[in-house]
Amino acid sequence: MTISNLLSQKRGAGALARLIGQNRHTRGYRIGQALLRLCVAGLAAAILVHAVPGIAEEGTNEPLSIVTATGTHSFSVEVMRTQPELEKGLMFRKSMPEDHGMLFDFQHEQSVIMWMKNTYIPLDMIFMAKTGRVVGIVANAKPMSEQILTVLTPTDAVLELNGGTAAKIGLKVGDLVRHPIFSP
Repeated sequence: MTISNLLSQKRGAGALARLIGQNRHTRGYRIGQALLRLCVAGLAAAILVHAVPGIAEEGTNEPLSIVTATGTHSFSVEVMRTQPELEKGLMFRKSMPEDHGMLFDFQHEQSVIMWMKNTYIPLDMIFMAKTGRVVGIVANAKPMSEQILTVLTPTDAVLELNGGTAAKIGLKVGDLVRHPIFSP
């Protein structure tokens, strides 16, 4: 009988101890109990990682470039496409590398409202049309704020970068963001 069989049959630490030839009064029994707890904890963690999106690791990064008067600036971005991804964004993250960001693909132009609830790092939010042209910038959004952040122009996508990055690269309305989600 294997440990996984014991777990599936809910026989517990006593069965595990008997499997290794021990009874409840021996050190082996206590080791068996500890092993069983570890197996159950590992199984629970594996189930949680596969059942809850975004808990195992951050998303896959894709290249993105921004063309400004100061040149072309390269970033590595996670692209949020599904409703749960769009809703979570960078919430609960404590940091982000300087050359990274998150791109929210809304898949058609619309009025977009953003906020910083449960977001621990200051962000620049770059609002773009379906061509990748920048239509608005919210600089240094305040962490943990529930203030509504938006622009008046319909938006197809929003790029979040570390706070201060837009100013650092000289980003202005009308500049171009290049990524496969944008049509020429």
